[in-house]
Amino acid sequence: MAVSSEPTRAPIYEGTRIPHPIPTMIQVPQDLRATGDVMQVNFGPNHPATHGVLRLIIDLYGENVVGLDAVVGYLHTGFEKNMEQKTWWKAITYPERIDYLAFQANELVFVLAIEKLLGLETPPKAVWMRTCLAELNRIHSHLVWLGTSALELGAISMFWYAFRERDMVLDLFEMVTGVRMHTRYFQAGGLAEDIPPGFFPEARKFCDWMPRAVDEYEALVNRNKIWIERTRDLGLLSAADAIALGQSGPVLRASGVDWDLRRAEPYLAYADCEFHVPIHQEGDVYARYRVHMEELRESVRIIAQCLERLEGMEGEPWIADDRKVVLPPREELHTSMESLIHHFKIVTEGYRVPEGEVYVTVESPRGEMGCYVVSDGGPKPWRVKFRAPSFVALQATATVVHDALIADMISIVASLDTVMGEVDR
Repeated sequence: MAVSSEPTRAPIYEGTRIPHPIPTMIQVPQDLRATGDVMQVNFGPNHPATHGVLRLIIDLYGENVVGLDAVVGYLHTGFEKNMEQKTWWKAITYPERIDYLAFQANELVFVLAIEKLLGLETPPKAVWMRTCLAELNRIHSHLVWLGTSALELGAISMFWYAFRERDMVLDLFEMVTGVRMHTRYFQAGGLAEDIPPGFFPEARKFCDWMPRAVDEYEALVNRNKIWIERTRDLGLLSAADAIALGQSGPVLRASGVDWDLRRAEPYLAYADCEFHVPIHQEGDVYARYRVHMEELRESVRIIAQCLERLEGMEGEPWIADDRKVVLPPREELHTSMESLIHHFKIVTEGYRVPEGEVYVTVESPRGEMGCYVVSDGGPKPWRVKFRAPSFVALQATATVVHDALIADMISIVASLDTVMGEVDR
């Protein structure tokens, strides 16, 4: 992991701000608590600005945050254990719901893990389409983050603008998969269906429009005095502290660390795509906002390159030809009893995956999304465990609220871009 260097820039702060002895908790000094002027309040779990059911127990001295304890578990769903009770084929529907904003990234990482255990090669058309949809999903997630974060700071117009483009992205998902979210379009071996012919012109229109939309977003807030005062020099996180706390994604790159799995450990078609990894050195809320905005532009660049490749792949296979894992073509079900039986057995009994264990990572909109899977050779996963970037991001909460005011908690917590479904799982 390399730290991006700008020789003239001073450190974000000297030393470390990670609390001691508990890195995730700010403890009130005994002499301050003895004054009787410390007040404890709950920030969440029903506060909309916590971006989910996150409870922060905050100790205040006046308006200064002097104590903090994050409490999670209000959205525990047991997804991982549920997946261990389902066949490999049926379990694919679960990861999407863990992070409901980055549904394609979560679905992708689990499918890649299955394919790695199976040693199954995916056709190039499926690889490029997965890359395209993963970047569309990144835009979708960033737009929800941008709109809701701006709304909480009073920039109401931004919410409507961001959701306007989000709806365009969901229209594209609906065109390809038949549903707007939780698509189950990625299958072991490739894609569930071929790409519909109307997708390419509509996706091209979106790529032409989206950079102008980002210009509009930036025109609204980049030089807005209120926005700047509520984001700059707040929620500071140095590169060293970010690495020590296991951060990834925009939070890590906004602290000056040049680490993006799409570039550092390429998967799908990213090695064949030209794109820039946005890095900012300031480590504050504004830097995290800038990284998100620049990633919107870079995702559009990647999508455009994917479309260029995919348009030349008409007629090529979109899923591997391995009848032990892949459903038979739909048209065969009307004429072949063997295909109908085979389809029935895969859906009801599933397929067997060779014994072994793998850990696969992808760069989700929130950072490193990892999936650890163990197979005992049967039709169900023996063990499933996800490395959720939102859960790791919460480790930095106590560090980034150092010397913060209660009013600044809104923008600071939002800048970590956590999704509580992913935290609790």
